[in-house]
Amino acid sequence: MERESMQYDVVIVGAGAAGLSAAIRLKQLAAEQGHDVSVCVLEKGSEVGAHIVSGAVLDPRALTELIPDWKEKGAPLHTPVTDDRFYILKEEGGFRIPNFMLPPLMHNDGNYIISLGSLCRWLAQQAEALGVEIYPGFAAAEVVYNEDGSVKGVATGDMGIGKDGEPTDRYTPGMELHGTYTFFAEGVRGNLSKQLMERFDLRRDCDVQKYGIGIKELWQVDPAKHRPGRVSHTQGWPLDKKTTGGSFMYHLEDNLVAIGFVVNLDYWNPHLSPFEEFQRFKQHASIRAILEGGKRLSYGARAINEGGLQSVPKLAFPGGALIGCSAGFVNVPRIKGTHNAMETGMLAADAAFARLKAGVGPGDTLDVYEKSFKDSWAYEDLYKVRNVKPGLRWGMTLGTLHAGFQMWLHELKLNWLLPYTLHHRKADHESLVPADQAPKIKYPKPDGVVSFDRLSSVYLSNTNHEEDQPAHLKLKDPSIPISYNLPTYDEPAQRYCPAGVYEVVRNDDGSNPRFVINFQNCVHCKTCDIKDPQQNIVWTVPEGGGGPNYPNM
Repeated sequence: MERESMQYDVVIVGAGAAGLSAAIRLKQLAAEQGHDVSVCVLEKGSEVGAHIVSGAVLDPRALTELIPDWKEKGAPLHTPVTDDRFYILKEEGGFRIPNFMLPPLMHNDGNYIISLGSLCRWLAQQAEALGVEIYPGFAAAEVVYNEDGSVKGVATGDMGIGKDGEPTDRYTPGMELHGTYTFFAEGVRGNLSKQLMERFDLRRDCDVQKYGIGIKELWQVDPAKHRPGRVSHTQGWPLDKKTTGGSFMYHLEDNLVAIGFVVNLDYWNPHLSPFEEFQRFKQHASIRAILEGGKRLSYGARAINEGGLQSVPKLAFPGGALIGCSAGFVNVPRIKGTHNAMETGMLAADAAFARLKAGVGPGDTLDVYEKSFKDSWAYEDLYKVRNVKPGLRWGMTLGTLHAGFQMWLHELKLNWLLPYTLHHRKADHESLVPADQAPKIKYPKPDGVVSFDRLSSVYLSNTNHEEDQPAHLKLKDPSIPISYNLPTYDEPAQRYCPAGVYEVVRNDDGSNPRFVINFQNCVHCKTCDIKDPQQNIVWTVPEGGGGPNYPNM
């Protein structure tokens, strides 16, 4: 069945902070300068915010730039940071690093503890009030090209395709959305963004991207233990000295506490399970004391861009641009990226509006967007910390000391002593050692009080996929999990997936191992696409509306 099409000036893929900021800025400029532009935003989640999961402590700089009167308009920033803490944990106890020793860049004065999903829902309301068309439940599944090879737009996925690949009685063909410019704001490791980077060779002048996996829970705790505005971060236990990562605990309003654990995906031991490390972390006496007696409300997981400035690809290509986490603008030591994502969305919008007003036709490349990013405060934000992530190759202790030294020199205006830039040597999927060269890790059983299993956790993510559809997790070679990954790495997909998607099942006598993909459990974290040692797993979009439905993550 032939696909219908709709034409817009700008098509935006993804209703996250970057995509919505771009849409709002375009409409603001249109109103200010009397030159209307048509803008549409596609969102694969069932609603705006359904797939958004982040810590999150927000630096409001970009929000204030975009909507100066956000307080009067009711933006959901209710809890300013009032208490900032950083700890080094040991299995028994630990110690706090005094705030005066931390570089000012690491302080959270003036920031807010938020639900990023709630902020995106509010941004969507502002966008729609300006005339932006937002279509949740429609996943952009394919890039559409003009005859000259430039990006023409995207096509949404067909609905109602059965497991056998044939149309069912509910079949509806996808629709093409064409734009003079198409912005890709898919978030970390977006499927279409990956394709565009390869087609237009956008990564030719940058390092490989580096990633972490962040696993988060939202708790309602005993009011006597709640400290609104408190922000705590930890490093150290339960990770070994060669594995980097850490935790966060943020006290929001209404006795809510967001708690999460990040494991950098360049970890070396194939027996490690990020999910189990998080559950073990919660058993630390200082953490358990806060959670015990409370109620776990939500669970989610998401990959995080960690490569920094060195890993940012070329941003513009004929007919479109990468914005937000599709390109990767997270400031790793600050554990923040939303402010930079919003800023890049606005910079791309500024560039596109100027060209649209000038009457430039399809196929144009927004080179000015590249330049404006390099002249922006977002670039400076990343430049100051460019050596932090690659320095972690020396381990958490030396890497952290090096990072602190770097940031203090920038603060003291002595950055001329730091003319060098460290680079990322290899991709995360290349870091595992063979299973027989790494110690097995014995994780404690969940107690059902502060620690839990995967399936009960996935239940709290409200994840749902139509079962009668092709699996959206593809294997390039179906034989590799059992023929190579299992004997070499004890098939790490069983452990790095935080949702129990991948299993190796055997007969009762242990014979005939088989690789099973429970795609219905997938929370769209993209870890498998990143960490598989042979890069054999490819994450693609399922039917629109499928996946998690996070309420306040």
